[in-house]
Amino acid sequence: MNLDITPTRSAALDLKDERRAMQEGYTFLDEKCLVLAAEMLAELERYTLATRAFGGAGAAAAAALAAAVSRHGFDGVEVLPPGPDEPGTLAVARRTLMGVPLVEARWQPAAAASAAGGSPEAEAAAAAFASLVAQGAALGALAGNLERLSREYRKTVRRARALSDVLLPELGRTIADIETRLEELEQEDAILLRSTR
Repeated sequence: MNLDITPTRSAALDLKDERRAMQEGYTFLDEKCLVLAAEMLAELERYTLATRAFGGAGAAAAAALAAAVSRHGFDGVEVLPPGPDEPGTLAVARRTLMGVPLVEARWQPAAAASAAGGSPEAEAAAAAFASLVAQGAALGALAGNLERLSREYRKTVRRARALSDVLLPELGRTIADIETRLEELEQEDAILLRSTR
């Protein structure tokens, strides 16, 4: 029993109210874990699809670069003019789920300018690498979402376990101790009253 608490009916009622609030908190945390887990599964599925697409785009970009190198040679590819002066824009959409910030990123490349003296192979390589960058931006946002969701899930599980395994049982024992002590005091008072008659 907590020795700082005087065993009174009001103390027992206050502790029961606190236990009820902790129970509600535990229920909320448990439901939050379910929501976070469902969102993690959905994000993981999107991440898996995006990873496959990124791998395919990487292979296509490597093949397009190989074709450009076979046509122009390494030195010829190095001296091809760079892409457009404006790099493009990153469109970011933000949302929150149970306090966790989630991001969706979409890369919009600038309008591709035709390379001066470029060949169809060089144009295809430039387009393939622009597609790879766009898919990389989306993949990076999904990876960040998974990390934030996982961190929040672990934190929520720790809090829920602390409530259910430590705080609620300890509070229950304290309430039981107070009620036992109150019963003992009532019995002592009853015995004292009988003996004084």
